Amino acid sequence: MDAGSETLPDDIEELKATLVAARAEVASARAQRSDDQALIAHLKLQIEKLNRDRYGPRSERAARLLDQLELQLAELEATATEDELAAEMAAAKTTKVASFTRQRPSRKPFPEHLPRERVIVPGPTACACCGGGRLSKLGEDITETLEVIPKSWKVIQHVREKFTCRDCEKISQAPAPFHVIARGWAGPSLLAMILFEKFGQHQPLNRQAERYAKEGLPLSLSTLADQVGGCTAALTPLFKRLEAYVLSAERLHGDDTTVPVLAKGKTDTGRIWVYVRDDKPFGGPAPPAAVFYYSRDRAGEHPQAHLANYTGIFQADAYSGYGKLYEPGRTPGPILEAACWVHARRPFFVMADLAENARRKAQGKKPPVISPRDRAGDQRPERRPAQGCPPGTQRAAHCRSGGLDARATCQAVARQRCRQGHGLHAQALDRVHALP
Repeated sequence: MDAGSETLPDDIEELKATLVAARAEVASARAQRSDDQALIAHLKLQIEKLNRDRYGPRSERAARLLDQLELQLAELEATATEDELAAEMAAAKTTKVASFTRQRPSRKPFPEHLPRERVIVPGPTACACCGGGRLSKLGEDITETLEVIPKSWKVIQHVREKFTCRDCEKISQAPAPFHVIARGWAGPSLLAMILFEKFGQHQPLNRQAERYAKEGLPLSLSTLADQVGGCTAALTPLFKRLEAYVLSAERLHGDDTTVPVLAKGKTDTGRIWVYVRDDKPFGGPAPPAAVFYYSRDRAGEHPQAHLANYTGIFQADAYSGYGKLYEPGRTPGPILEAACWVHARRPFFVMADLAENARRKAQGKKPPVISPRDRAGDQRPERRPAQGCPPGTQRAAHCRSGGLDARATCQAVARQRCRQGHGLHAQALDRVHALP
């Protein structure tokens, strides 16, 4: 007989109790492991978010990585909670194993704007200790429970009574109620929900139609598409006013990003173009605004059509589709390009000599950090306090440090080239403007 079986009791009841305790220990260990995995995923997500805040969004891949980490964290949190409850039920069957309890962060209070419904629980009428009836209120404890009212559908009947005149036999009736869409049947709240689900929550109309059918309201895809088209036409004047306001700015910021588009049998990649007017960093009094456009591809004709009537300063990346906007003979006038320092800095890091880095890595050394700015030689004054000042004051402050900034950058590039014995990529140097 082995050593393990010698310690086992011979009584069946004791064996059952030992088995229950062992199962409770296993459940507690499983809950502890799930909690550790959820904590690790949470810390990984926090590290990625801190790196993103510190170094900025480097690429679309970083955003997708954050999304994947959040999905992984949600799954691990759900598994950890499930294992915790299983451990509690297993520990309740025995007194030899303590129940495992997860350490959760303190929950934020519910928002103040939510309505509160007070449900008064009847208090005791007699003392629970002596049975006396002379009770006085000392205070109260409030336990808040978040609840939701399920969405409900209703049909509003606008009754317009008809009246006939006894004198002239003319029929009189009140006019029909207003609808957002002419001869429409959907109310404004329903139209707003359809548009928000489609454009705000990225829910296609076919999925909306399936969900509405499960709720007892069959609406076909073509019917929903008609409502979206009607709302688009109704909102066109508002979009035109917003577009005219944004494009009347002295300077614009432009960019584009990808967006998945459902197609027949596959998913295509569309483009969302955004143009932002924001004069607050320059001390301007105009409120900021943004206008968005959509296209099925990234052809240069799209931004050229968007900015066909614009003249001013345009800050964007080095996308070649913007090239025709900067031509001197452009009608109604040329657009002044404002290059982005972030895009100018990237080639210094990305397009460095890979052979040199490989050689240093083979020797056990870390690759050198290629930086367009040498902190030891760059003694330029800090320019951040000038942000938000009036245009004249800010321009004067920037002019005092602008030449030194560009000169120090070029000097840092020259020093880096001398130290490494090789040149950086020509595309990086092309982005540095010539000094006056």
